[in-house]
Amino acid sequence: MDIDEGEAGTSRVTVQLKSEEGDCLGAPFDLPVSVTVVQLQQLCNQLLGESDDPVPCAFYSNDTEIRESLAVSLDLEKLNTEKVLDIVYQPQAVFRVRAVTRCTSSLPGHGEAVISAQFSPDGRGLASGSGDTTVRFWDTTTELPMYTCKGHKHWVLCIAWAPNGRKLASACKSGVVLLWNPDNGEQMGKRLAGHKQWITCLAWEPVHINPECRQLASAGKDGDIRIWDTVQGHTVRTLAGHTACVTCIRWGGEGLLYSASQDRTIKVWRVEDGALCRTLQGHGHWVNTMALSVDYALRTGGFEPKDDCQAPLDNEQARGVALKRYLAAKGTGAERLVSGSDDFTLFLWQPSVDKKPIMRMTGHQQLINQVVFSPDTRLVASASFDKSVKLWCGRTGKYLASLRGHVQAVYQVSWSADSRLLVSGSADSTLKVWDMRSRRLAIDLPGHADEVYAVDWSPDGQRVVSGGKDKVLKLWRQ
Repeated sequence: MDIDEGEAGTSRVTVQLKSEEGDCLGAPFDLPVSVTVVQLQQLCNQLLGESDDPVPCAFYSNDTEIRESLAVSLDLEKLNTEKVLDIVYQPQAVFRVRAVTRCTSSLPGHGEAVISAQFSPDGRGLASGSGDTTVRFWDTTTELPMYTCKGHKHWVLCIAWAPNGRKLASACKSGVVLLWNPDNGEQMGKRLAGHKQWITCLAWEPVHINPECRQLASAGKDGDIRIWDTVQGHTVRTLAGHTACVTCIRWGGEGLLYSASQDRTIKVWRVEDGALCRTLQGHGHWVNTMALSVDYALRTGGFEPKDDCQAPLDNEQARGVALKRYLAAKGTGAERLVSGSDDFTLFLWQPSVDKKPIMRMTGHQQLINQVVFSPDTRLVASASFDKSVKLWCGRTGKYLASLRGHVQAVYQVSWSADSRLLVSGSADSTLKVWDMRSRRLAIDLPGHADEVYAVDWSPDGQRVVSGGKDKVLKLWRQ
């Protein structure tokens, strides 16, 4: 690389643009070090053939983001003058989600704390589960209650929308799973009973595997994982092997199911026959939470956020859209999984191919409540009792930043559909919106009267829901 003597405006560098997979974009070329991000975007789009419909890109050199010009963002004195400067370009979401700024509705109705709240895959439906034993559906257009679903005998601990948006599963402390029709609030099919103790987590089969989303996995305190046929209402198979409570399950897109447990292990199961493929070990305490790099694509299935989450015409179209979105999220490698534990650490894995972790991620000072991959799979956010949210590279596990502002434990985080914003809910009764460009607090959202247990950003990017100990659901919009 040649850097001429003189001011930054006249100094020049030889640059090679590369994709995240390492593929070169054109030949190396000579640029002034005063070149800006805007000019790099124009150049990159020309080489990509996207000049007529430019794609926004972010640029990195040695994991350092180029935010202004090369001269400002990089330390020119440390550049190796004998090597070409590699700059990695990352295409960003074409659509842009605007930050939520205000509470548009406070929705009372639950008689006890709101434990879970989740938008439907298209963002148009909303459901919540509470300690009052009920599941409620809410109208996101009028921001009013629609249906109160009664059937559980104990606290509703978790809910999960089927990724085709046609049904909702809820599980309670009595160990029973119920299915609900979001169109009328009525119970669907039989009670799914078989667990000996309470259920902590639910996971639906992906749309690209079965657009009917017929099978559902559940797990909990008894250590067993049950796969249910939700149409016939019986257990297809039971996966036994954990020696303590199963805290989290994820149904991947490669025909594998992942389970994390208080026995400090993560197990990888083949759904087709229930075989245990491998056990991931490394954590020194309970494994509390997991996230897959493809979670967002699996959650939203055939609904494409950039197309305003329009419903597919039929099951085959849904399968095709879901498969295309899943493969784009997965990329050229295998699914990545990140786990968080009571031992204050996270691990990044490629569980379908290797039982050794890619990276052990340290930095939190207390236990980790939740980890979530950004929709574009490039970032991981972790929420902790140490009052912080930390950001990590979704490919390498490298620590990137700490987001500080909460004054008590952070329980949950949720990403906007374009991966540019993150919302967090805390025991300090506030929500906070973080800007990933500056990696700083964008907006503080007070309003709850007590701890915030649940937070979710709608897949269409329009609104955020939060709920907690004050028994109230709040909707937030820009």
